[in-house]
Amino acid sequence: MNRRHRRVVAGKPQANQANPNGPGASTAAACYEAGLGHLRAGRFLDAQICCQQALAADSDHADSLHLMGLLSSEARQYDLAVEWIARAIRQQPRAEYLSSLGTTLRQQGRLDDALKALDKAVQFKPEDAGLWINLGTVLVDLGRSNEALLAFQHVLRLDPAHWDAAYRCGFLLHGLGRGAEALSHLDLSDRLRPDQAMILETRAIVLHRLGRSEEALADNRRAHVLNPGNANICNNIGAILQSRGRDQEALPWFDKALALRPNHLIACTNKASSLQQFHRFDEAIAIYRHMKTIDPNCAQADWDLALLHMLTGHFEAGWAGREARWKAHSVIYPNVSQPMWLGEQSLEGKTILICSDEGLGDAIQFARYVPMVAARGARVILMVDDAAYPLLSSLSGVAQCFPKSASTLPAFDMHCAMSSLPLAFGTRLDTIPSDISYLPAPAASRVQAWQDRLKDRLDPHNKLRVGLVWSGNPNHSNDHNRSVPLRTLSRLLDVDATFISLQKDARPDDKAVLRERNDIIDLTADLTDFNETAALLSCLDLVITVDTSVAHLAGAMGCPTWILLPYTPDYRWLLGRDDSPWYPTVRLFRQTETRDYGEVVDRVRSELMRLVAERKQEMR
Repeated sequence: MNRRHRRVVAGKPQANQANPNGPGASTAAACYEAGLGHLRAGRFLDAQICCQQALAADSDHADSLHLMGLLSSEARQYDLAVEWIARAIRQQPRAEYLSSLGTTLRQQGRLDDALKALDKAVQFKPEDAGLWINLGTVLVDLGRSNEALLAFQHVLRLDPAHWDAAYRCGFLLHGLGRGAEALSHLDLSDRLRPDQAMILETRAIVLHRLGRSEEALADNRRAHVLNPGNANICNNIGAILQSRGRDQEALPWFDKALALRPNHLIACTNKASSLQQFHRFDEAIAIYRHMKTIDPNCAQADWDLALLHMLTGHFEAGWAGREARWKAHSVIYPNVSQPMWLGEQSLEGKTILICSDEGLGDAIQFARYVPMVAARGARVILMVDDAAYPLLSSLSGVAQCFPKSASTLPAFDMHCAMSSLPLAFGTRLDTIPSDISYLPAPAASRVQAWQDRLKDRLDPHNKLRVGLVWSGNPNHSNDHNRSVPLRTLSRLLDVDATFISLQKDARPDDKAVLRERNDIIDLTADLTDFNETAALLSCLDLVITVDTSVAHLAGAMGCPTWILLPYTPDYRWLLGRDDSPWYPTVRLFRQTETRDYGEVVDRVRSELMRLVAERKQEMR
């Protein structure tokens, strides 16, 4: 492009004026055609001169008015461009002109006006796929994804080989959570326009979300070959490897991403996370601090650093830093105007709303603080997730309890998130409220109902009853580290004990194992809420579980509980200890540097055999 002509000054639309090259030099149409040729060649100043000649010959020449608008837009003189194009539309309301007007209005940020212009353009020429693409683009800008999707789908009906429309459909369907449909459109786009890094990158994201990580990895590697300078692709390769527990392979990819874009905050976060898997905590801390130099308002860095402080036992910095969750994440919490209580004000005679703000396990863990709030003279209103409501509604110190689905709340003076209660009470390692059991005892009738179910399936209670949980929420960011396949626990099953599944929502492979075996009693269809689970736990001698909400429930009830942990666990389990300051009846079995759960299960098996032998000795 001729940079001497890159910026032009396309004067305001005016009435008829004298032709600078003399009267009758050319017709308006001929001048316009010459100007159009100059525009296509990038000779913008020459194009403007031709337009001025055309308009001198015919001040209402619509094509020349439109071309002046395009030249003004090219010069980023968008107000002038709108004036020129609007004048052209007044002469001839053509789809092409309306499309140009819509595009210019979009460049001005006048999205609603742009939409009106483009909508009118497709009415004039509904068979024009390009106009529908422009309409869909503005709808995307307006956040109207469903309508944009319809526009791009209409493009594919007009032109089934339109690769860009197929790509845009795939992108939008992914954002709408319709992964399988997104993948089919991205597959089509890839067939129509193969070896495009953008398509492969997006398809890899969709494949990863669908759990097809190896295919996603392959697409990302292809995209990297095509576009090795794309930092996002490098980061995405690392992120997939990280999600597969392959942190050693992931780290060089995060380094590549950061070499290409040193301020890539997501790559920084991912690299720090992988470093933590090797307990290279000082390096991870340095990254979090570096992220704050890139963006002083980076709440994600504050949050991740806080969790690292917690993991290493630095509670004072950790609890304060965890308040970054309000900015770092989308926290489901009622919109309230009352002040938040963090321990400073007196609660005597006040009504306080305490609301759960993280997962079910967090709510159970921090429920221990609720009676302490009431002990300060407060009337406590508790609001928790619907799943936890039956369990926590009768918690000591609670005046009223509501599920989060409740539409109204009574009046209150202040509020506090459940996960902020440890901060409010200044919790240190040596001041954790660690009562053996702080949850309400299950109803005797429910416990008896479970005893009766077990009697129907078991011999008299002459064997150790062991509950098993092997996986948590598959959508948890650390699920690949904390969950195990049921087959991994199968080496426990030859121990002379009775094994009872506590695993809700077993995964397909695990369901197949359960069907194969008759040495695991599965009554989980009757575990309809946490109260039922608590009643069943009361009938067991031991719970063996990975890090899930059941681990917290069993610990909070004072049940003997063995928790299998990854090498780098969640912050609450700390490091280098086999007990938990949160739950006195919990015992921790940690992975070593090998990160092999098989070794962990072998240790659990040895301890379980010892426990069985002790029980038999006691029963003699």
